[in-house]
Amino acid sequence: MIALSLAEIAAVVGGQTHDIPDPSVQVTGPVVRDSREVVPGSLFAAFVGERVDGHDFAPQVVEAGAVAVLASRPVGVPSIVVEDVQSALGALARHVVARLGATLVALTGSAGKTSTKDLIAQVLSTKAPTVFTPGSFNNEIGLPLTALTATEETRFLVLEMGARGIGHIRYLTGLTPPRIGVVLNVGSAHIGEFGGREQIAQAKGEIIEGLPEDGAAILNADDPLVRAMAPRTKAKVVLFGESAEADVRAENVRLTDTGQPSFRLHTPSGAADVTMRLYGEHHVSNALAAAAVAHELGMSAEEIATALSGAGSLSRWRMEVTERPDGVTIVNDAYNANPESMRAALRALVAMGKGRRTWAVLGKMAELGDEALAEHDAVGRLAVRLNVSKLVAVGGIEASWLQLGAYNEGSWGEESVHVSDAQAAIDLLRSELRPGDVVLVKASRSVGLEGVAAALLETGAEGEVAAR
Repeated sequence: MIALSLAEIAAVVGGQTHDIPDPSVQVTGPVVRDSREVVPGSLFAAFVGERVDGHDFAPQVVEAGAVAVLASRPVGVPSIVVEDVQSALGALARHVVARLGATLVALTGSAGKTSTKDLIAQVLSTKAPTVFTPGSFNNEIGLPLTALTATEETRFLVLEMGARGIGHIRYLTGLTPPRIGVVLNVGSAHIGEFGGREQIAQAKGEIIEGLPEDGAAILNADDPLVRAMAPRTKAKVVLFGESAEADVRAENVRLTDTGQPSFRLHTPSGAADVTMRLYGEHHVSNALAAAAVAHELGMSAEEIATALSGAGSLSRWRMEVTERPDGVTIVNDAYNANPESMRAALRALVAMGKGRRTWAVLGKMAELGDEALAEHDAVGRLAVRLNVSKLVAVGGIEASWLQLGAYNEGSWGEESVHVSDAQAAIDLLRSELRPGDVVLVKASRSVGLEGVAAALLETGAEGEVAAR
């Protein structure tokens, strides 16, 4: 964070100082909420959780080097006491961002947010110092914590914004007002909470409503609900996609023999070829969004293509491809799942597995509401249509719908199986995998299928595992 005195911070957040002998002492390190992340110069934000109260760690964090604690009650060590720690954290982030002068890029969408955020950050970092959201740190707490890691050297701040209801993104853009807003897509993620795609579109579009006139709204030309958001902003609208009307578009899209996308990138100022290191055709749309942002910020088509071709996966359990010494390839995409990302992952699996046996180890897609049965059934059917060698549906009722969809599509017997839990899936795969097989593991985060991928990698670890 940029250096601020405790007196300055107290004034910004409307707090009272307690047990602080010298209010001119500066916070020079990061603002953190996890006591294990404290380093000398930190400010520790004490949140009260369901199981842990951060205030209990106050003496420990000060001993570890924290300058003070941002707290909701006095804690017996240097502290700034506020009515609400989350609101104070947001006010501090808003103050710091206003002082920075960095260009703020914010993005949202039903699927692909984190992968696209990582691509944008990697492309922009080739131009100037860039700070970006780690993982999916995209809510009312994670977003300000990320913004507060920016320093005077930061030129680009790339922030992922998530929403579980109308008004959430509007709140986040109030904390960290973007100059460039990106909407990737409107899909089925959290449809059970929102009530429908139109409501999701309403929430996602909030990210472009407050853009300045000299800003840019980067919208997906291939998604009608996203494209229809254009009248909601006074900023310049830039369309990306494979549509001929897109300002930044892809032509000649294909997958390499290893399932990595290759295409000709077209921008208003030129064209260049891209071959990505990531897996799956769905990353083309993500790459085009990143390219549109980079072009808006002055990068040439050649510079963008070079950066995109060199970009890798920065966040765990998102199409994380690892080859075991025995030739079995594990694709760990177990961080989250919705119908759109399931379909994309299955297609990537098939592309990677040409001439090899393919396994789709799938579990529940959460928060689909009344559409849950139909969506799980459809994914099971798609696995059969794509000729996935074997579907392993893991878990309860939703998994049974996956398997039933496959069965009704024509997978009678050996091509699909329903198992009760992750351990049953592990046991099955350990007994049946053979060299050359490709295994996709994917489900909503709550299912915890990343443990299946980890167990399979341990099973095949006869020496060092080679990660691609």
